[in-house]
Amino acid sequence: MARNYRHIQVHEKEMLALKAQGITVREIGERFGLTYEQTHEFFKRHNRKQRKLAQGIPTKRRGRASRFEGELPPSIQKLDKLTQMRYVMASKDRYIKRLEMELELMRDFLSLTERK
Repeated sequence: MARNYRHIQVHEKEMLALKAQGITVREIGERFGLTYEQTHEFFKRHNRKQRKLAQGIPTKRRGRASRFEGELPPSIQKLDKLTQMRYVMASKDRYIKRLEMELELMRDFLSLTERK
């Protein structure tokens, strides 16, 4: 059986507006030619993303990393040079702290296995 694929993000705003009006998930799916499962999963993903944003947790992007990964975020690029340098230094400090923690774990592991 061929897969019936649709880009659900194209209809995202309309679907959310219908949901706010109180229309059921099944009816919304029928309007856009989607199954109940597709529509239900869309709303689950959307609600999960909104909860993470409300908690301040950044959403993770899927797929291959951007070629601009090493550059400063656009929100930081708009600020003055001193603030940019503070951001860079804080990023490097977090990286060094993470490496120190990994080193400590490795040393503990080696000492427990009596290797060195």
